[in-house]
Amino acid sequence: MALTAAAGGLKLSPFSLPPPPHPLRPNPNGGVLAATAFLPQPRRCGCGAVVRCAKRTGKRRYPSEKKRLERRHKELLRQAAPEEGSEGRESGYWRLSKLAVPASEDPGKDFTGVSPPLLQAIAKAIKFPVASMLPEEAFTVIRKSFDARKVLKEPQFVYTVDIDVKKLLNMEPRTWDFIARLEPKLGVVEYMSDEKLAADLVSILNVHKKGSDDELGISYNIHSGSTYPPRKPRVAVIGSGPAGLFASLVLGELGAEVTLLERGQPVEQRGRDIGALAVRRILQTESNFCFGEGGAGTWSDGKLVTRIGRNTDGVQAVLKTFVQFGAPANILVDGKPHLGTDKLVPLLRNFRHHLRELGVTIRFNARVDDLIVEDGQVKGIVVSDSGLQPGSVDQNLSFDAVVLAVGHSARDTYSMLRQHNVDLSPKSFAVGLRIEHPQELINSIQYSELAAEVQKGRGRIPVADYKIVKSIGEGDSESDLDVAEHSRSCYSFCMCPGGQVVLTSTNPSELCINGMSFSRRASKWANSALVLTVSSHDFKPFQSHGPLAGVEFQREFERRAAVMGGGDFVVPAQCVTDFISNRLSVTVLPPSSYRLGVRPSKLHELFPPYITEALQQSIIMIDKEMPGFVSKEALLHGVETRTSSPLQISRHRETYESTSLRGLYPIGEGAGYAGGILSAAVDE
Repeated sequence: MALTAAAGGLKLSPFSLPPPPHPLRPNPNGGVLAATAFLPQPRRCGCGAVVRCAKRTGKRRYPSEKKRLERRHKELLRQAAPEEGSEGRESGYWRLSKLAVPASEDPGKDFTGVSPPLLQAIAKAIKFPVASMLPEEAFTVIRKSFDARKVLKEPQFVYTVDIDVKKLLNMEPRTWDFIARLEPKLGVVEYMSDEKLAADLVSILNVHKKGSDDELGISYNIHSGSTYPPRKPRVAVIGSGPAGLFASLVLGELGAEVTLLERGQPVEQRGRDIGALAVRRILQTESNFCFGEGGAGTWSDGKLVTRIGRNTDGVQAVLKTFVQFGAPANILVDGKPHLGTDKLVPLLRNFRHHLRELGVTIRFNARVDDLIVEDGQVKGIVVSDSGLQPGSVDQNLSFDAVVLAVGHSARDTYSMLRQHNVDLSPKSFAVGLRIEHPQELINSIQYSELAAEVQKGRGRIPVADYKIVKSIGEGDSESDLDVAEHSRSCYSFCMCPGGQVVLTSTNPSELCINGMSFSRRASKWANSALVLTVSSHDFKPFQSHGPLAGVEFQREFERRAAVMGGGDFVVPAQCVTDFISNRLSVTVLPPSSYRLGVRPSKLHELFPPYITEALQQSIIMIDKEMPGFVSKEALLHGVETRTSSPLQISRHRETYESTSLRGLYPIGEGAGYAGGILSAAVDE
């Protein structure tokens, strides 16, 4: 976890910023490079064959290993909880997880309080006989999610609830016997001596500053017997996506002199530019769905889900910071929180105002074209007016450090870094197509008769979505080694229930798309990318571009899609039934949410055969799990290429400073260390 890596990692001689607050110290093992250092490495036997050793995890663990882990976890839980019947159980908190309430009995997705049906589930968990006697005030809902899996008899809401033992015993003393006998169980019943309350980032940093003798933690420096007062370190933050915004927030709160530079426009003007694109087909190359305040995630679904751990202090601090700046409080409880573009725009406006109150200088239309480097260290940046105002000239600005927080579409920045011999390496990402269905069809597939409760996002039940991962290619292998070499992951990406397909091109000659939705998810369409993982092996035709081979791989298929669409940002599209049959029999396509038009095209000829065949196989497999997924109403759009950064900028694990250029701190999704709003904000 490295919320304050930018602050804690800056080593600016002869001064430095203070170390980060303890709860948010960088995790040396948090980065991708750190993680791969501990992966099993191939070994070679005497005959030259490669022997691959991999630790079995999850469901693949051996039964004996599972039992050993279970015993260990049970013992740790017993040690954490006071002994049964002891006075220690008269205080503290118990966390109850997996509390199920039938959907037919629950007040609905927007209710985050304690309802009578939830009290019934709590009473059952602690074996208390009369649920109505339990005081609601003693319980706090920590998480609420919706489970509509077919294996269940009935869809249900699943809760995680904290019990305040002291409050419960004061309000209902007769619960003591049941609390005294409560037995810890991993992932279901766990004891905590203190309530887990994460603060927002601003509060954490303010506490840290109050505990410091000096706001900046900077002492006077003595050189050659002379003493002179310190000055604030000057830091440039490039990019105002989640990583750049939170880096500016941390550095500004700690007292640095921060300049935030964004090549695009503030959200108000950015919204107008996107409107002009949708209505008049005018693409502003520096202000669009990818570039501008808030980054690419602003005009997307605003998902706040992450694979780095929802309950970690860093993630919770980011979520609470969002709430402080205007996000609805239910994102702290919702099992699949999302904001939607309409909620992100005012949030970003509030974020900007706070940064300016801190003294952060924010410059829009400011594209960083080059770095000023002396003796292997960044000394400043070259900035141009991306709005191309008459008479504008490039500016050379001096800084002590540069935090590089560009997004995954800043291809010109990647080229500039390569010219400075910054360590770059190709990174796996995913490419594919975006599939769209009527939302009512997805509701029906996922919820059956409960689909009527959705009511375009205004009902008791959340708008239906799906998340699918398929492994393609195992059937062609003859050994475990072949499986590892030849299988690929095909999965749904950025699924937008009640959303629309949008254009994310940054160049008129290239065509790529994504999905977005508003907070209510009230559109009549559901869309999701179906993508396949590609890696450096797939980039061999572009190896002359070195570490930028993945970028050229993306460009190749974006140009092909533009040609297929016929120009004017018209998207090539194909019925799913035709795609899996390698034909184009339909000349009149079903309706699409994409506003700039679709053109019947042979998308099965867009990608190399191995990608097309994998997508076809996965669609057929999905239809077996979700009957109706393959239908005449389902429409594929091309092309989805910018799922994550196509490269990674090497950095030190502890300081996050570039391994090849001192004073440069690459962070976030564009640097190859994050994938989404939350992980990018936390990586900062």
